[in-house]
Amino acid sequence: MTARCLGLLCVLFISMFSGCHEFKLFPFTDKEQAQEKARQANVRAALRGENGHSRFIGDYVKIGDNGYIKVQGVGLVDRLDGTGEDPPASKLRTMLLEDLRRNEVKDPQKYISSANTALVVVTAHIPPIVRKGEKIDVEITLPDGSETTSLRGGWLMPCFLREMAVLQGEVHEGRDIVIATGPVLIDALGDPATASAASLRRGRIPGGGRYVGDDRILTVAIQNEYRTVRMSRQLSDRVGKRFYDYDEHGIRRPLADAKTNARIELVVHDRYRDNYPRYLQCIRAMSLTESPVEKHIRLQELAEQVKFGPTAEDAALKLEAIGPEAIPTLKEALKSPDFEARFHAGVALAYLNNTDGVPALKEAAAKEPAFRVFALAALSCLPDGTAGEALRELMNEPSTETRYGAFRAFSTMAPNDPMIKGAQMPGHFSLHPIESTGKPLVHLTRFKKAEIVVFGDTQEFQTPLVLRAGTRVLLQGNAHNKTVTVRRIAPGEQPREVTVSAKVVDVIKAASDLGATYAELVEMLVQAENQRNLPGLLAIDTLPTPGRVYERPKMAREAPASASGKSISGGVTVGGEGIAPNLFNEKPPQDAIDNPEFRPSVPSSPKKPTIKDDI
Repeated sequence: MTARCLGLLCVLFISMFSGCHEFKLFPFTDKEQAQEKARQANVRAALRGENGHSRFIGDYVKIGDNGYIKVQGVGLVDRLDGTGEDPPASKLRTMLLEDLRRNEVKDPQKYISSANTALVVVTAHIPPIVRKGEKIDVEITLPDGSETTSLRGGWLMPCFLREMAVLQGEVHEGRDIVIATGPVLIDALGDPATASAASLRRGRIPGGGRYVGDDRILTVAIQNEYRTVRMSRQLSDRVGKRFYDYDEHGIRRPLADAKTNARIELVVHDRYRDNYPRYLQCIRAMSLTESPVEKHIRLQELAEQVKFGPTAEDAALKLEAIGPEAIPTLKEALKSPDFEARFHAGVALAYLNNTDGVPALKEAAAKEPAFRVFALAALSCLPDGTAGEALRELMNEPSTETRYGAFRAFSTMAPNDPMIKGAQMPGHFSLHPIESTGKPLVHLTRFKKAEIVVFGDTQEFQTPLVLRAGTRVLLQGNAHNKTVTVRRIAPGEQPREVTVSAKVVDVIKAASDLGATYAELVEMLVQAENQRNLPGLLAIDTLPTPGRVYERPKMAREAPASASGKSISGGVTVGGEGIAPNLFNEKPPQDAIDNPEFRPSVPSSPKKPTIKDDI
């Protein structure tokens, strides 16, 4: 035998032994064999519904690692008014200089030593189902020891954010997955003389990061005692049969994929895109196996439960999980005398793309704070004129959170509708004048997106007034002819000015055209509110929330047998943080915002694309 043949045989022999664990070339140990037999027996019993095994998917799976991913980077804030510093020598400074040189900034040493710039740490939390190109919030903080006194008026130059991993006591950088830039909205709003020093030194940029990584999808893990190929495929097939879409060739594509015997990947159906916790709830409420006869019997049982308030939530979710076959049963529940039952039936119908529950959802959003966030989220998933009209009317309600919540739902459902589309302004925000019969209201956001919504598009500033939008834009209002003159006075520039009507919308547009950023306009509007120059209310991040208590009325009818053991009166908490619709979920969970000390020790990869190439 030749040496070449012997060498090949040796390689094959070694490969077989090195891969024996993965490919199971050797028999299981006795313990492993026993565990595998137990799993197989468990799966057989589960699929048959025997030995006390549940018939629902939720009892065999757990949600995988679908949390927020923290990314960070070093950035430079410029346009400060002498409140910055020349940062001391450090690894952060070295990283910043390397980034500036890579992006062809002239004389970076001189640039970052100016009192009008500051080295900052930029942080973002990537949500679980983000897609490439979507915008996310970024947080701006100063490193320990920084002598920068204020970030007011600052602008974050484009910078990359990346994952960090601690290996053997050192922080190593991953790939770049977010590009961040924009005006810094500091935590201190209003009078700078009364602001705390800490609130002047930190801020955020709503929607200031653009995600450039791969699309994130959800994962579901199978419980250890049921981890077999058979169970994995059964679960995937059941979910894929209920939830699917179509590829570019029009071929039906299931939204569940069994990757291993322990893990299933889920693509979120478009109807649940803004409420993916509901999607997971629905999947958990699906039956693992069910014959047509069993389904018919269960539909009859659920038909009774969904009409009774205390049992309606669970029944409506199970009917939604069944799919379109359950629509007639849910429609019947809309006739229930129980407000709670009508609400839950309306939510389930909306996610089944049926509009019959719109009146119930509109009533719930207007009248019951505990139901509001879920009713608005359900309305937003119906691209239908009926749902749109309901949301238009809700924007006239007395409640501020109802009005803005309805706006957000409508702008998600139909972003190009002429009533709410608004315009992108030069100051990196969107301005939305809304015709409204309600009291004048201006709503601002600090999370998720930079937008100013003016309910009552003809409302005017109360004059006389003197306001500032940053240090370069001055506004003066004339009480005699109800006009406002907006002036820009900046070093090295010719002064500019424009006179407009006292309408809030016109003044905001003029200030933005003269260079006022979103952060500066937010502070300007807060100043106007404090000086009583606004005709109505100024609201910031006023949104409906989950976890509120619904006080059930005393039942006027006998509870069905299925309600045995359930509380049928008194207060009940509706939802919670874990199932909040992401349409209204402004911030990542608190445990994702640990903000540990950031001290990268590995230089940036020289192979990454430049910022100017990617923007």
